[in-house]
Amino acid sequence: MADDSRLFPLADVLTVTTGRLLSHRHMDGVYDILNYMTGESLFTHQLPRAADVCGPALLAQHAQLQGVKPPEDIDVADLKKWLANAEREYGEELPVAPLTAGTWETRNPIEELCDMVGPEKVYVAPLPGEAGDA
Repeated sequence: MADDSRLFPLADVLTVTTGRLLSHRHMDGVYDILNYMTGESLFTHQLPRAADVCGPALLAQHAQLQGVKPPEDIDVADLKKWLANAEREYGEELPVAPLTAGTWETRNPIEELCDMVGPEKVYVAPLPGEAGDA
């Protein structure tokens, strides 16, 4: 494992590579792996963009996962069995390296949200103690 790599559950890795929420820790697992790979503390609306960048990077790091995804119409019980089989085959954890320099575009999360939905739909509330408090 490279010095800058960290072990992540296979379920978290597959969540990013397949677009299916497979993480045992649900969204906490998604935030953890994407924050680690991008080196940022992402906002919810930034997760899809991060997954679009991190998914291919994860497959480049772990080519054995190419094409590994659960069937579309699988029920929850069978999905758990499928994931358990995948963990037996590929390991419960895999080393994950951060994105290489220049791969991730850092953006101001508020500006990014304005670009996504329009500035008229974004309300920024000042935190207590910030300028503008009465």
